[in-house]
Amino acid sequence: MKINELKSNLTSGKKYKRRGRGSGSGLGKTSGRGVKGQKSRSGVSINGFEGGQMPLYRRLPKRGFKNPFKTKIQNINFTTINNLIKKYKLNPNEITEEDLFTKNILKRSKGSLKLLSTGEPENITNIQISYASKKAIDVLEKSGGKIKLTKK
Repeated sequence: MKINELKSNLTSGKKYKRRGRGSGSGLGKTSGRGVKGQKSRSGVSINGFEGGQMPLYRRLPKRGFKNPFKTKIQNINFTTINNLIKKYKLNPNEITEEDLFTKNILKRSKGSLKLLSTGEPENITNIQISYASKKAIDVLEKSGGKIKLTKK
């Protein structure tokens, strides 16, 4: 076996169209580009051009604004925390935002957590979380728990 006899199994077996190789090939002379005109020439890029008519992307009004500095926040409440404790057998004495992210219970890419006051805390004592509503803080402290906010 010689090096020129080796066959690669990486390339596909499909033959590409060899254009401009004579009239017998079926793709000779103009090579499938038609006759004359801008599109028959090389180096033409006319995407979005509508023959001189005002293009659609210029006819439509500009709308909206995407704030690149927006802070992502996902909501969590006492009902969900109670369900997570039961489902994942978490320690109700110490619940941290970092634990929920590292154990892949919640996704960090969706943003920091904010505690809202929906539901009642069942045997939850300490929570460490980024944000919390005033009502959630009051409800947790009345039930005998403590909350530590990591961001203000």
